[in-house]
Amino acid sequence: MELTLTRVYHPQGTNGIITLSGVKICESIELPWRKNATSISCIPEGRYPLKARTSQKYSQHIEIIAVPGRSYILIHPANYALTELRGCIAPVLKATTPGKGVFSRKALDKLMNLCTPVWNENKHVHLIIKS
Repeated sequence: MELTLTRVYHPQGTNGIITLSGVKICESIELPWRKNATSISCIPEGRYPLKARTSQKYSQHIEIIAVPGRSYILIHPANYALTELRGCIAPVLKATTPGKGVFSRKALDKLMNLCTPVWNENKHVHLIIKS
C-alpha cells in the first residue's frame, strides 16, 4: 500500500494532504523546510517505508523508516508544529493555518485503521512525500 503526502511549504510550517489512491484520508502539519536540519525541519521529499510503533507517550502511531540523516521520525498526534514536532508529521483532520491543525488523534486513528490490516498481513506500507 502506498500513501501519498502532497505538501505546501510556508515559512511558519508545512501543510499537506495524505491520500490513498487519490482519495483524501486526512491533512497534515509539519515544521517548515530547513534543509533537513535535525529537530527544526520537516524531512526531505521521497518514498519511505512505514511501520507500526507503540510508545507510552503516543500509544499506537507510525514510524517513518530510512530518512536520510534522521532517526525516530514519527507520524503522531500534534496540533501545533512549532511546539509539538521535532521533524515528525502530525496528521490532522483540518489544517487551520500553516503548521497548525485540529483533531490530530482522530486523523491518526484513520491512518492506523488503514495501515494496521496491511501490516497484519505482513505486507508493506510506504509514504510518498512530494510537493
